[in-house]
Amino acid sequence: MTGRERREQLVAVGRRLFAEKGFEATSVEEIAARAKVSKPIVYEHFGGKEGLYAVVVDRETSTLLGALEASLDDPRQHPRILMERAALAFLTYIDDHEDGFRILVRDSPTAAGSGTYSSLLGDVAAKVEAILAAQLRMRKYTTKDASGYARMLVGMVAYTGQWWLETRTPSREEMAARMVNLSWYGLGALEKSPRLQQH
Repeated sequence: MTGRERREQLVAVGRRLFAEKGFEATSVEEIAARAKVSKPIVYEHFGGKEGLYAVVVDRETSTLLGALEASLDDPRQHPRILMERAALAFLTYIDDHEDGFRILVRDSPTAAGSGTYSSLLGDVAAKVEAILAAQLRMRKYTTKDASGYARMLVGMVAYTGQWWLETRTPSREEMAARMVNLSWYGLGALEKSPRLQQH
């Protein structure tokens, strides 16, 4: 193998092991054994399992964020269509990159900061916030709540995605339609000054 091919092989092996066992339970010895190489080869390419893990997480984060940003990238589209595209893009990523999603939602090493699942969701929420603010403004609502509403929507999709990963029913298209149904009709009847009924 060339150095590049070996590196890609180690990334694929590491990705599989991190998804199966998590970061803490995966050892350099195991990575080397699965790849049929010596431990020094792993250290030579990545400096250790932390370096390999960082590469895997960075690739998965880029893949998921790219898919979500592409789904939200046409401001001329109706907001409901954007919501549908984003929900479907998220579920498609889970379906097509199951190992990667399992890695992203697991606890990452304590040194991790940017590039984590929560920072990725924050990036997506910022994009959704801009879309929501424009829609709220058009409907003469205050835009100060756009940040909170964006995080509620992103949280709903992210948590539902974790549940759906294990069940895979209904289909991703139907699950996306259900998420959009709940959020769209909730936003459609949004009160300008919501109050708790019991107070």
